Amino acid sequence: MEGLLEQIDPLNARQFYIAVKRLADSLSYGTDRSPFLGSGLEFFQSRPYQEGDPIKSIDWRVTARTGKLYIKEYETPKRLPCYLLIDTSASMMISSTAKSKYALALHIAGGLAFACLERVSPVGVLGVGETDFRIHPSLSKDQVMQWLVRLRRFRYDEQTTLGQRVAEFSPSLKNRALIIVLSDLHDPRAVPALKQLSQVHDTVVIQFRDPAEVHLKGAGLMRAQEAETGADFVTHGRQNWLDQEQIDFQLKRSGIDHLLIETDEPFVPQLRQFFSARDILSRGSR
Repeated sequence: MEGLLEQIDPLNARQFYIAVKRLADSLSYGTDRSPFLGSGLEFFQSRPYQEGDPIKSIDWRVTARTGKLYIKEYETPKRLPCYLLIDTSASMMISSTAKSKYALALHIAGGLAFACLERVSPVGVLGVGETDFRIHPSLSKDQVMQWLVRLRRFRYDEQTTLGQRVAEFSPSLKNRALIIVLSDLHDPRAVPALKQLSQVHDTVVIQFRDPAEVHLKGAGLMRAQEAETGADFVTHGRQNWLDQEQIDFQLKRSGIDHLLIETDEPFVPQLRQFFSARDILSRGSR
């Protein structure tokens, strides 16, 4: 029941690296700014002196002009760790197009990881299938390549644990983080768990959808088997698998940035516009 995205050899590994690195280079986000104030290098503002402020920080020019003591404040560079929550469940492997939802998710995860590293934001990974897979945040490019290669191997019978993993993962985070979820959201517990997660952490959801999940054109009643549980069921070819409007509404209402990627459509311009318009990766400097 195991699968492999591609045959792993030095040539293909290099091609995969070039592909995800090119994706990272294509994502232009602007200049990072930090709202944290402290002993940084870039001057931010002057403010009135408060008892206990260091004398060496006095802004003598403003003080001389106003006759009152003012202190210089500087921007302190501070990076949030970025966690990529990658859905490795069976529903991500089913595909009616050239590339499966999982293949696109892994490709995009690699590009986002390299983009974060270029902004000096450490990147960690958490698998949200049945396989226990967790990589702690690091600034190592070699580590990114290692988990990309490891995640190429997958199973066709993994169940979704997105909701459960998110609920268990959130309390383990000691500090605020940027969480990017890459999943098809085929877990009824996922959205409630993500809504709770977003109350503490910056949360982004990149959802993947195969054309067959919208409807099977020309198909009537059919018998099928659920990929993750093995349960047999009867359905209609035009039945939608998810209540997409409700998912969109719930995520938007919770302030979660949400992007739906169709596996049969070009995604890079859409992804670039999504991240640049919301300045998402620049949150790593907050």
